[in-house]
Amino acid sequence: MTILQVADLRFGYAGDTLFESVTFTLAIGERAAIVAPNGAGKSTLLRLLAKEVEPDGGTVVVKKDVSVGYYRQSHELAAKGDVLSAFLSGFRDVVELREELVKAQHGAASGDERALTHLAEVSDRYHVARGDELEHRVAAIAAKLGFSNDDLARPVTSLSGGERGRLHLGVILAQEPDLLMLDEPTNHLDLDTIAWLEGWLRTYRGAVLVVSHDRAFLDAVCPATMELGTRGLRVYPLRYTDYAIARHDDLERERALMERQQAFIDKTEDFIRRNIAGQKTKQAQSRRKMLEKLERVDRPEDVWAVAERVSFRFAQAARSGDIVLDATHLSARRGGRVLFDGVDLLVRRGERIGIVGPNGAGKTTLLKILAGRGDPDLDAGQVKRGTNLREGYFDQHLGAVNPSNTAVDEVRTVRGDFTVEAARQYLARFRFWGDDPLRVVQGFSGGERARLALAKLLLEPRNLLFLDEPTNHLDIPAAEILEEALTGFDGTVILVSHDRRFLETVTTRIVSVRDGKVDIYPAGFSDFAAAHLAEAPKPPAKEKEKRRTEPPPEPKKTSHQAHKQASRDREKKEKRFKELEALIAAGEAQLGAMREKLREDPAGDWAKLAKMAAEEQALTKRVDALVAEWSKLGDELGA
Repeated sequence: MTILQVADLRFGYAGDTLFESVTFTLAIGERAAIVAPNGAGKSTLLRLLAKEVEPDGGTVVVKKDVSVGYYRQSHELAAKGDVLSAFLSGFRDVVELREELVKAQHGAASGDERALTHLAEVSDRYHVARGDELEHRVAAIAAKLGFSNDDLARPVTSLSGGERGRLHLGVILAQEPDLLMLDEPTNHLDLDTIAWLEGWLRTYRGAVLVVSHDRAFLDAVCPATMELGTRGLRVYPLRYTDYAIARHDDLERERALMERQQAFIDKTEDFIRRNIAGQKTKQAQSRRKMLEKLERVDRPEDVWAVAERVSFRFAQAARSGDIVLDATHLSARRGGRVLFDGVDLLVRRGERIGIVGPNGAGKTTLLKILAGRGDPDLDAGQVKRGTNLREGYFDQHLGAVNPSNTAVDEVRTVRGDFTVEAARQYLARFRFWGDDPLRVVQGFSGGERARLALAKLLLEPRNLLFLDEPTNHLDIPAAEILEEALTGFDGTVILVSHDRRFLETVTTRIVSVRDGKVDIYPAGFSDFAAAHLAEAPKPPAKEKEKRRTEPPPEPKKTSHQAHKQASRDREKKEKRFKELEALIAAGEAQLGAMREKLREDPAGDWAKLAKMAAEEQALTKRVDALVAEWSKLGDELGA
């Protein structure tokens, strides 16, 4: 059932169009990712869908009685009450009953008979409203998001920024809306929580729209990808990784079509110029009329092209000694709690070590101790540094940039010999163009600040890098370019990250900080994850409120009945598997024939050629969807 319909949506700022012609639908059970570089308008699109902002044109229709949950990056929360009340804030009736129940409990403490009777009445009403059951469900979500039972009693005002982000996400998930919109939901989550959220969303009964730069998360959650451009959406029935390949092929095909048409137009216009006043005047006039009626093929929009122009290149540094760091008996405590104790770590030149673990376990603390930035009053142990080290540190809170300076000023704090023009030319490598280098940093987005901090870090030769969540504010192309730069880096890298694709690509060894212990794994992140990251649990199925008089559950099937049902299910899957093989073969044969025709000379009929290209693209997407279903079914049958 379709619950969201978007038609010809258009929006812009100060007369500049951000995007237009955005059209799509979303049905119950569908999960789609919205992808584009930073600044393309993904968050703005979600705000339009949530009816928080009025569009310049087009329509957004949410089906009547459909509930909508919207997780914003800014995660605004009412700064009052305790954490449990905040989790329950989407259930106003239950919250009011809970507040009445708490007052009644305080009143009953006096032992007054009327107060005790009132407490019994309120308790009954709370039970009938399924408040206790809701509390248990919310507490389970809270626990998965890193909130203990003690945390549920904490005032919201005492929470950190990251905790507020996780609380806001939990508030939205607890409501189980029909349409769930999530804007960067993994920003404040650790690896375990991300894995749990993926499992929760994969079996979610409602419709889901996700904006995220976490490629592994998108692959795990969203079987459809929608690319947002200034001219509308490109919709692919594919997960992000497969979409990235398919869009590349589509763009190449569309560019070739446009170039062939342009060559035809140039040739025809040349004929018209040479013959408009000669013996072939009538032919020239006829061709001019034909060109006037010709439907021009536009150059395809490559939304990632500008984003991919960022350039992270490390300046060549002198070679360090073979032993870079020799850490022994490291320990740290914070808030009266021991984070880790007795840690020994030997770091050799050329290693790229990833530090992973739950939020609050001590990952950043360990990184700071290794970088010589620990707290001497709370940390212990010894870190011997190797010879000829040139160190650099990237702070996840971006403290390395002064918000009062311009980007040019920031670059010149490191390289005072740079002129303003030289600084601007350098910043252009990091996607700061036009007047951007002269803007004050305070007005920068998180992504812009992250790129500026990296630009400063790369200005001087380094052979040892400490990186704390370097991809947190980067869009996908920037993260991929940073990955490439780090894998080709001659020095040594120690980093903290929750980005699994980044960890898989970059790291050669993993240090896990968890439950007061530090374990060191000799292989990269893929091997660590396969052995140590548990399968995420499934979320509870959304269901209507049950009546007290609900019928008893049906008796469980006997093992014989269950076996027969399993056999029938397998037969159906095997039949569908063979059907898919036939459909894929037929589709690929049809695609081959279409592509042969597309290579032929269109003889001036560009409208027909454009129609054929659109049909070929649509068929390609259908075949891709069939292949995805065939592959999934094959895995199930194999299992």
